[in-house]
Amino acid sequence: MALPNLSPEQRAEALKKAAEARQKRAEYRAKIKSGQMSFAQVMEKSDDPVIARMKVATLLESLPGYGKAKAHKIMEELEISESRRVQGLGARQREHLMNKLA
Repeated sequence: MALPNLSPEQRAEALKKAAEARQKRAEYRAKIKSGQMSFAQVMEKSDDPVIARMKVATLLESLPGYGKAKAHKIMEELEISESRRVQGLGARQREHLMNKLA
């Protein structure tokens, strides 16, 4: 798939939009890490485009007391791909994650 040719204005707008999305994801990760938001609260907001596009591994690593090793182990146990995003979780995967972490 070829990338579209964007005008300088369109490119600047796309870059601005991407930066805003990264900033919002960072804010959510900080709230999760500090305990202001629980895993269950995040999953309730999974229809939010910012959360929906977050990788599950990144979300798990943001939980207090979880790092790359624990996140990888959980994802391996529940058969969730490393590249899976929150919006792409199946019903069974979502249920197992909730049971394990909520």
